[in-house]
Amino acid sequence: MQNFTMNNGLQIPAIGYGVFLMTSKEVLEHLPQALDAGYTHIDTANAYLNEVAVGQVVRASGMAREDLFVTSKLFPQSYPYEQCAKDIDATLERLGMDYVDLLLFHQPYGEYVAGWKAMEEAVKAGKVRSIGLSNFPMHKIQEILDVAEIKPAVLQVEINPYWNQHELKRQLEDVGIVFEGWYPLGHGDRTLLEEPVFTRLAGKYGKANAQIIMRWHLQEGNVIFPKTLNPQHMKDNLDIFDFSLTDAEMDEINSLPQHPYYRIPDEPPAFALAHHDYSQQA
Repeated sequence: MQNFTMNNGLQIPAIGYGVFLMTSKEVLEHLPQALDAGYTHIDTANAYLNEVAVGQVVRASGMAREDLFVTSKLFPQSYPYEQCAKDIDATLERLGMDYVDLLLFHQPYGEYVAGWKAMEEAVKAGKVRSIGLSNFPMHKIQEILDVAEIKPAVLQVEINPYWNQHELKRQLEDVGIVFEGWYPLGHGDRTLLEEPVFTRLAGKYGKANAQIIMRWHLQEGNVIFPKTLNPQHMKDNLDIFDFSLTDAEMDEINSLPQHPYYRIPDEPPAFALAHHDYSQQA
């Protein structure tokens, strides 16, 4: 596994196993398979309603807590300052952990500026090692940077060869944020997967097209969470450390036309402001 260094000096594994849209039953079945395959980075969220199952798997794994990197996320209902502190404790309780390695604000709506102070206090209290943002555009990231004592260490946004986020990376270059990419393979888009450049490079390196894309992510400095419930695919997704793309090949991939699969609306959609009972695990 390759690690990237965050702006607080801590390390984050470059490939993780995400449990988005997985029921607790699926987490209990498939997360142990991912750990057995060699994953050490787990990405969950309170809105995924499976934090309890994640914690159960971690405890049953026999792995030392310090050998795992666990991320969770807070939805906008948790952002008001006093609520944020309570919900951080609730996430830790559901996970059965003394700390999480990374905690993100999941959606760019609500009282995120006020809540950032509670995130910083959680870092100072040892409940959270690193803090960051998910789905935030630059102007809302700047609102956080304007008040932050502790800068966001990670930004999780859509990233794939059709949406490489180079402009946003350029804007945040001085902050040193590590980028995490959702939709790393274009949400299973066959058009992306079958782009001629990936087919040609797959033949050259003896890899699958998806592995070429994941290698591109690695060399771009992106943390990714390729989604699969198939144990063999879990192993295949980690089999990208034995070759490198050339600079010319990276440039060719980065010359693909750019368009996102999903645009984050500036105004909050209904789902983002809905209140959920996170004690009810799916």
